Amino acid sequence: MIPYKGADTDFSLKGKTAIITGGAAGIGYATAEFFSRKGVNLVLADLSGNVDAAAKKLGPNNVGLPGDVRDAAYRNSVIDAGVKAFGTIDILINSAGIVALENAESISADFWDKTIAINLTASFMMAQAFGAYLIKNKIPGSIVNMASQAGTVALDKHVAYCVSKGGIISMTKVLAMEWGKYGIRVNCVSPTVVLTELGHKAWDGPVGDAFKKEIPAERFAEPDEIAGIIAFLCSDAASMITGHDLLVDGGFTIK
Repeated sequence: MIPYKGADTDFSLKGKTAIITGGAAGIGYATAEFFSRKGVNLVLADLSGNVDAAAKKLGPNNVGLPGDVRDAAYRNSVIDAGVKAFGTIDILINSAGIVALENAESISADFWDKTIAINLTASFMMAQAFGAYLIKNKIPGSIVNMASQAGTVALDKHVAYCVSKGGIISMTKVLAMEWGKYGIRVNCVSPTVVLTELGHKAWDGPVGDAFKKEIPAERFAEPDEIAGIIAFLCSDAASMITGHDLLVDGGFTIK
């Protein structure tokens, strides 16, 4: 059961421990920064060798482990590191992912497999390992998976990405259904374009300006906006929200 603990007007997360995959950059790091301001202990997982430095920048006791989320031993080591450093873990943010533009008629099998493996399979396997730890130890917790507006609507040249993010949304619903009885909430966030460093590189200019005209809000999202929503979903203020895909798209998908 997911208990009601009273109204939480502060979205408090103080003392919680969060694992964030893709935590060294982009939405993952923006979430880590936001969580740090909320008093969260951090375990950042990322392919980048700079991930521990990124973690320590936000707090001397934080942990950063470089590695590939597709590797089972690495995923288990991330969970073990969180437990060793902070006694337990409470939150998982699945933010690691890739995207590239490929036509459906010419996308290679290798690129298809890589996109599904990183965006979808590794996210599930990370959630599975995290969920198994919580269930075994009878600990309630929260998972937020990073989906996308591309999981709801078709985007040109995004076939592998759209499929992977649609899978994230379905996975989120199934995990929420199965794990609610253990006090584990599972949600996902589906942003439009987010102006991370990579987002600026991909969308600054005429193509991005044209895309923004299709969004009722007439702009893209900022990383802090996504981080704040993730923090809300992980807090007790959202204790009755599970299995939900929260679109943060400025209205793009309402058309």
